[in-house]
Amino acid sequence: MAGDGVENAKPPQKQEDLQPHPVKDQLYGITYCLTSPPPWPETILLGFQHYLVMLGTTVLIPTMLVSKIDARNEDKVKLIQTLLFVSGINTLFQSFFGTRLPAVIGASYSYVPTTMSIVLAARYNDIMDPQKRFEQIMRGIQGALIIASFLHILVGFSGLWRNVTRFLSPLSAVPLVAFSGFGLYEQGFPMLAKCIEIGLPEIILLVIFSQYIPHLMQGETCSNFFHRFAVIFSVVIVWLYAYILTIGGAYSNTEINTQISCRTDRAGIISASPWIRVPHPIQWGGAPTFNAGDIFAMMAASFVSLVESTGTYIAVSRYASATPIPPSVLSRGIGWQGFGILLCGLFGAGNATSVSVENAGLLAVTRVGSRRVIQVAAGFMIFFSILGISLSYY
Repeated sequence: MAGDGVENAKPPQKQEDLQPHPVKDQLYGITYCLTSPPPWPETILLGFQHYLVMLGTTVLIPTMLVSKIDARNEDKVKLIQTLLFVSGINTLFQSFFGTRLPAVIGASYSYVPTTMSIVLAARYNDIMDPQKRFEQIMRGIQGALIIASFLHILVGFSGLWRNVTRFLSPLSAVPLVAFSGFGLYEQGFPMLAKCIEIGLPEIILLVIFSQYIPHLMQGETCSNFFHRFAVIFSVVIVWLYAYILTIGGAYSNTEINTQISCRTDRAGIISASPWIRVPHPIQWGGAPTFNAGDIFAMMAASFVSLVESTGTYIAVSRYASATPIPPSVLSRGIGWQGFGILLCGLFGAGNATSVSVENAGLLAVTRVGSRRVIQVAAGFMIFFSILGISLSYY
């Protein structure tokens, strides 16, 4: 009996098994981590700030597409509303069912070259009516996105991507996120030169508010305040500055391109914005169309987005002061991201969505990695996408 007791006795648990996640692997200075939300007033402001950051890409990509087709301002508004609405839905799906990280899902630049190739395809040149040509192009993009979404869905939910991510470490996120950031820089930074007197002050103020003032302020409360709300402060100040220049007549005699880039009343969507509009599937005059060349090109863009999103998820888990993201959770998030791309195709958003690299950077700036903040940001996306008149102020 004594021998049996010795044989059945479990070995003592190792001391390292009882230790929490090593402090050295957690990011220093995170005030609110994944499951510890700030007070509600601060949560709402931080969520609105995340909404402002992702709004720039959401407006820019549809504007680029519409400018190539020579479509109406009403169509541009509809595209922006749809992309914003789907981004909000996908962000909620990702936070509740996917990785459950504080990751914002927004319009992805990875798909822009492919969507531009569809927009400029020669087969649409025979359609003389601009409105019918625009709707046919949108239906072509819909079909390509619907099929390409199954790449994410299959490799994510089947667990195939889990086997790949087992070989990835947090260090591997550095080049992935860096290259994504370089892509955003290539697309966005040259636009600063179109209105240097507005863009340069914004950059200077953002750097001062986020990097210098917090170190000069006495007290942790004031320091955290500027850390967390640097984007809101800088955007409000520079927008008021641009508004004063506009009403003061600073751009009255300038070139039309300068007026479009600098004036606050030249977005072209004020009169075209409906008060309330709920985006819905199949809204471009018919069912999606499918072209083999467009589908393969979109699947290639989808693979690029898959790799980019993997690195961003790893970075977001770091900024949220979470433990390293398990491969199974990462694979599940990729699967739900594919479901989000499917929604983009069904709703006709004109582009696909992925994890927002710029919002991941905002997590590092604010040092708030709360999941609730991102869910509030998703609520702002959905609300303002339905309240279309609000887009006229952007």
